[in-house]
Amino acid sequence: MLARVLQCYADGIVPESADERSAVKATLAELTQRAPGRSVEVRIPPYAAVQVVAGSVHRRGTPSAVVEANARTWLELAVGRRTFAEALHDGSVRASGERSDLSEYLPLVAVTD
Repeated sequence: MLARVLQCYADGIVPESADERSAVKATLAELTQRAPGRSVEVRIPPYAAVQVVAGSVHRRGTPSAVVEANARTWLELAVGRRTFAEALHDGSVRASGERSDLSEYLPLVAVTD
């Protein structure tokens, strides 16, 4: 499914929302396994948000560290087609707060083309 969504992006086609959502949720689940914790909230609207990375725990309200991206950017990061630094530089990722640089955890999965 992830490969199909990425191929849609490459072909200039909007992927099925359900496929895109599933791919986002699967890659975020992998991130929670690799970076357990609750100090950074990663938001991929409208599909999901997770808390990851060990450190100070966010209890309520807006967490002190937030990473937000659209689904395409997130999935490209998850498979290594873009780096976190590139996405941050061009504004396709918004990140604030301590521990919000997710570079050490990316890419998350390999996709064969």
